[in-house]
Amino acid sequence: MYNNFRVSMTWVHTWFGLVLGYVLMACFFFGALSVFDREIDRWAIPKTRFEPQPMPSFDNLLMDVYKKMEPHPVDMAATAERVIGDLPDPKTMPLVSFYAYTTHRDPVLAIGGEFSIPNKPKNPADDHLHVHGWATIDPRTGEAIPDDALKIGSGWFYPMHYSLNFHWNNLGYWIVGFAALMMLAALVTGVIMHRKIFKEFFTFRREKRLQRSTLDLHNMSGVVALPFHFFFALTGLIIFAGIYLPVSHTMLKPLHDQHEILDAERTGLPHEPAGVYAPIASVDAMIVEAKRRWAARDMAGEVGYVFADHLNDENGYVSIYRAGSDRVALVGEPIHFKASTGEVLREEPPQAAVFEINEFLTGLHLQHFEHWMLRWLYVIGGLLGCVCIATGFIFFVEKRKQQHAKLNSQGARLVDALAVTTVTGMVIAAIAILVANRLLPADLAGKGEWEMKAFWSAWLLALIHAGWRSAPVAKAMNNPAWREQCWVIAVLAVAAVILNWVTTGDNLVKTIFTDTYWAVAGVDLSLLAAAVIALWTARKLKQRALAPVSDSPRRAAQEPVVAGIDMAAEVKNG
Repeated sequence: MYNNFRVSMTWVHTWFGLVLGYVLMACFFFGALSVFDREIDRWAIPKTRFEPQPMPSFDNLLMDVYKKMEPHPVDMAATAERVIGDLPDPKTMPLVSFYAYTTHRDPVLAIGGEFSIPNKPKNPADDHLHVHGWATIDPRTGEAIPDDALKIGSGWFYPMHYSLNFHWNNLGYWIVGFAALMMLAALVTGVIMHRKIFKEFFTFRREKRLQRSTLDLHNMSGVVALPFHFFFALTGLIIFAGIYLPVSHTMLKPLHDQHEILDAERTGLPHEPAGVYAPIASVDAMIVEAKRRWAARDMAGEVGYVFADHLNDENGYVSIYRAGSDRVALVGEPIHFKASTGEVLREEPPQAAVFEINEFLTGLHLQHFEHWMLRWLYVIGGLLGCVCIATGFIFFVEKRKQQHAKLNSQGARLVDALAVTTVTGMVIAAIAILVANRLLPADLAGKGEWEMKAFWSAWLLALIHAGWRSAPVAKAMNNPAWREQCWVIAVLAVAAVILNWVTTGDNLVKTIFTDTYWAVAGVDLSLLAAAVIALWTARKLKQRALAPVSDSPRRAAQEPVVAGIDMAAEVKNG
């Protein structure tokens, strides 16, 4: 297409970034929020505002909880479509496996399991004949947290960053995966474009024209966080490789099934039940033994995950996993016990190098470790990605809108409207769901569904507003929607903090000084910080809009014609 390789890379960088930047913006923004997803959960569900709890006693508390747990109605309906005949009464389905999961940041406990059913599948190849049940409980009492209480942090923002909460045929995963792949290409082409990459690390001329300042900020934010952006895109692709390349459940399924059987023989963990009844022994005793063995290996011994399979069967076993939050790699060092006797069946040996690399890359992305400063660096890295993408949008529009105005083209206007929707509109949607959370009654049926509707409605309104107010861009003028949506962000953010105070009594004086609770205080302070930034931005945009028309040409004339050969090449070709 082009004779010059660098110019070709500029074309790839520009158009890949423009087309997929909207998706990547959502990935980075909600990824940054997800670093503190558990804290946002606590803000959204006041009943969970207590300190993180260790794994509770299985023998004295969880066993009774599992006895009362039933198949989830959502999975009952999904399973009913896959099997022949009616499903039995949920109260009669036997629980054949269970799990419990917690982290060092979780006050609540996630539990679940599988219930066996006698039905035959409609598709003979369908060998997953179970109905799932799940719940979130208060680990201090075993009391269930209502199902319709949406965990806005871990249940909405977190999946938004890797699936867009678009689950039809896993299409959201594929869109994000494709965007991540193209982002790697954009990063490589960006490095090729910018020959003076070290210089750009220190270059930001905010007093220059918008186009020049925006390009400086785009380059600087891209260079500063380049390693972060690269490893996050790469590790994200690695984590979801099983979805993008599902060969083990399609063309290699027979081999996969055979591997499971052989692996069970190798590890001594039964693949199938024996059909002989055997009650489960004390799980608490197994946990004590697991902790003793971890301590002997000089490892922190908090339990993060417990799994049991083939319950009440002679082949039943229980696996105890370490929380592993003392290191970056996502490790568990599980120890497996025979369920009926508590005898140790297997203690996982050190992993091979390939698996250790995979654990490290996965842990690096999912950041389950206990290191608050590093977690904040993740947030900064994610927000720098947003800055890089947003300034890329603005530079694209600023560079072309004069030309498009002369040609009476709507291209720059369209890109600018979508940029407003993606940048400020997305922030509005994220805060709107928090405002809705505090406005809707706690006992409202289907409250979570209403919160999701508030999120999408706010984002849709932002899109309509951005499109409606973007007409000046077609005349090479600025879009007032940027400024107006910044005002909306500021108002919503302050409203969320006030509503949290009014509806729960948790104001900042209380959560910081008198009854310190940093999870809620942190969310409130972040909202106020967002409000301040939005107000400052709106004020700057208003000053720019009120500046004399002759000011821009005058300032432009005062600038050097070009800032060097590199700048000229970028503006001309990029």
